[in-house]
Amino acid sequence: MKKWSRIYRISAITFAVAIFGYYFITKSLAQFKPNALTVQVINKLPFPLDFYIIKVNSADSTASKYETRHVGNIRSDFYRIDHLDMKNSDQFWIAAFMGKKNLVYFSQHAVPNKNEDQIVEIRNYINQSAKLSDISKDLVTALKVENMKTAIWITLDFLLLFLNLVLLIRRAK
Repeated sequence: MKKWSRIYRISAITFAVAIFGYYFITKSLAQFKPNALTVQVINKLPFPLDFYIIKVNSADSTASKYETRHVGNIRSDFYRIDHLDMKNSDQFWIAAFMGKKNLVYFSQHAVPNKNEDQIVEIRNYINQSAKLSDISKDLVTALKVENMKTAIWITLDFLLLFLNLVLLIRRAK
């Protein structure tokens, strides 16, 4: 029984490290894809804002029509760079929140040339479309819920990985 538990722990650790390695690599390599578009978001407003980019997919072959990404909380006179895979898309939206639910900025951006990087400076509080900003609020809320679920599962998986690793290398008494 001791031998089988050791084999199980080794296989569980190997499988978990492979899954987390794959997850990390796929999330990190978006900037090296051939259709990657660099979007630089510059906050010129006097308050820090929480920015999200919503990519609108145009092809029917994609799983969902919208892909939401969290750019981050950008302080005044600072910027963030994000890379979008624009293979099936020709526009993206930028939404900024002050606090948790207060949408203070929304803009739509068309991408006529996918080889040119986009620089977006936020200089005033604007809402270009009330209808689209409501859609973006719903998408951002769904992203936050999904990120919460993913964070819980990853934390529990890391705990199990750590426990199996400790039990594997523990000295037998």
